[in-house]
Amino acid sequence: MNLTLLGGSGFVGTRLTARLLNAGHRVRILDKNNSKSYFELHTFADVREPETLEQALVDANGEKPDAVINLAAEHRDDVSPKSLYDEVNVGGAENLCKVCRKLGIHKIIFTSSVAVYGFAPLGTDESGQVNYFNDYGRTKWLAERKYREWLQTDTANSLTIIRPTVIFGEQNRGNVYNLLKQIAGGHFPIVGKGTNIKSMAYVENVAAFIEYNLNNTPGEHLFNYIDKPDFDMNHLVAEVDRIFGRHVPKIHWPYWLGLLGGYGFDLLAFILHKKLTISSIRVKKFCANSMFEANALKQTGFKAPVSLNEALEKTIRYEFIDKVKGNYFYSE
Repeated sequence: MNLTLLGGSGFVGTRLTARLLNAGHRVRILDKNNSKSYFELHTFADVREPETLEQALVDANGEKPDAVINLAAEHRDDVSPKSLYDEVNVGGAENLCKVCRKLGIHKIIFTSSVAVYGFAPLGTDESGQVNYFNDYGRTKWLAERKYREWLQTDTANSLTIIRPTVIFGEQNRGNVYNLLKQIAGGHFPIVGKGTNIKSMAYVENVAAFIEYNLNNTPGEHLFNYIDKPDFDMNHLVAEVDRIFGRHVPKIHWPYWLGLLGGYGFDLLAFILHKKLTISSIRVKKFCANSMFEANALKQTGFKAPVSLNEALEKTIRYEFIDKVKGNYFYSE
């Protein structure tokens, strides 16, 4: 297939590009940032600027893609200005839909997020109530609505929405990396009892599931993406220690003390005008349950290529034991 990846220069996009190329697809990356791994496939485009999208979606031979996979998003906790959430996530979706209508592109795969469910009940699946608590979740939900409006404009349109939980893997520097880095230090305090459950998704598996959905039929296809089984914090710390081949006694801090420390880091970040890895919102998210189900995915027959335990071990060895430098390239 002839495929275009919006936001393809990023973490998920790079792994997905490698996988798609390996499967024989033609891939073009549209991104406002250059691709460090696939610079020859990159064309500048900004989802906030529809004219750049329209120009870039048609290649040098005048061909348009068979499908557009939109990975572009503002997602960090500390985005500034906050208006970027709406400009990129919602406005970008609206712009892409307009351009796809104009060019006659009928297939979109959109990576949304379980953030649309907010602090959801344990085991929330695709039928769960939308109850976002931050701008990221709010704007991902509004973006989904833009795509659903596009879907209704033509019976030939195919829309796949994938809501992954937090994604981790080699070379990512997000919340899971920061958590693993702290555990790797050997004296990691667990805030609270450590029984809160955390769903996670390995980047290679997310890329594989996106590829799996390339041939979806017209209509809407909605999936959560979670790798199972879920870990609670106590078991996650124990698994990391096992990979390191050590046994470190667990240290537990009361929740109030951890949250107080988070507010202290908020103040320090304000004074220093710097973004710090610890904050009150991250303490709250750390202590919250975030266990989801992917019941719609189970009906597809998809099998993740990498188990969650293997994914953790691959990531930890790459980042903290072997300390590999340079770009990560997908291989069988």
